[in-house]
Amino acid sequence: MTAVERGHFAPAKINLALHVTGRRDDGYHLLDSLVVFADIGDRVTARPARAWSLRVTGPLARGVPEDDDNLILRAARATDGPPAAFTLDKHLPMEAGIGGGTSDAAAALRALAALDGRRVPPDPVRLGADLPVCLLGRACRMEGVGEVVTPLAPLPPLHAVLVNPGIGIATPKVFGALTNRENAPLPRLPDIQDTAAFARWLAEQRNDLEGPARLISPAVGVALAQIGATDGCLLARMSGSGATCFGLFETATEAALAAERIAASRPEWWVRAAALG
Repeated sequence: MTAVERGHFAPAKINLALHVTGRRDDGYHLLDSLVVFADIGDRVTARPARAWSLRVTGPLARGVPEDDDNLILRAARATDGPPAAFTLDKHLPMEAGIGGGTSDAAAALRALAALDGRRVPPDPVRLGADLPVCLLGRACRMEGVGEVVTPLAPLPPLHAVLVNPGIGIATPKVFGALTNRENAPLPRLPDIQDTAAFARWLAEQRNDLEGPARLISPAVGVALAQIGATDGCLLARMSGSGATCFGLFETATEAALAAERIAASRPEWWVRAAALG
């Protein structure tokens, strides 16, 4: 990286719980979600340029748009500063329910701020519902359509396996399949520092999008079953609107062994062990 380049990590976003609590008159859904970030993700680099551009590299670059269909460029153009050339090193799958594209955009905005001190565009939720939480980049509670973000005290150690069964699910399609949009919000988060006890509390919560996603793509249920069958799995759940699912474990060793087992039986799937926080 040269002196005029700035790079930032774009971590995977995991919805440990996601309650759909209503829908506004404009069609946007109201959510109440417990969000954490993984220690795996993409990386975005920015450097000054005469015109806006984006180049995508990395193992999962195929199919990622390099024009204004990519939120990186749309978010960057909304700033007050001059153009920049971006490089996205892509490691997270697309349309996977782990905020890859939005986290990339947040990383791009951080890189631009490091380049010349420019500010984040006002009202970032207009660019993407997950953008405010991805700009925060830490454990938090996300409410409303994504604009209300409350940082949380440190959670107990959470080790996970992330599994995507090789498919993408369009978020609007999942929301469109919801049959109940008026559900109870999250209760007050307890002060629990024991991982197993926290997982038991979390199991009492929901991802209200999991049922519709499983109807659209039965592969989600297959992935959840495989995760739940691994030794030491405390909870198996889908993240966001899918199709990525996660399993929680008490130790990094258990999560790594689960990832090895699933990857060996399903080599066509995207499988990663990760720490969440």
